[in-house]
Amino acid sequence: MKPNIIKEKSFDFAVDIVNLYKTLAYNEKEFVMSRQLLKSGTSIGANVREAEFAQSKPDFTNKMSISLKEANETDYWLDLLHATDFLKKDEFESYKAKSQEMLRLLVSIVKSSKE
Repeated sequence: MKPNIIKEKSFDFAVDIVNLYKTLAYNEKEFVMSRQLLKSGTSIGANVREAEFAQSKPDFTNKMSISLKEANETDYWLDLLHATDFLKKDEFESYKAKSQEMLRLLVSIVKSSKE
């Protein structure tokens, strides 16, 4: 079976986000922004999984578009956590690179699914 890159990467990203949430909540005692990050960061992969068994092409496009929105929101929370000094520069850059990769992949998938 052919590997599903977005499925794999979105799952790995969700694991990273869960671990980041645990660090922020337990070590930094930051609960509001980190909870929002947890919700949006794990929702990306959940919607990718839903799209995998979409009922139609428009349903697939819709689910992937939701994933794209969630990826964009996740990117926002990462920026905000960095700007408010909850994420150090090196840690931020690592998560930001993964977030940007999710965005690029999802933009490409959504664009091609609309054609």
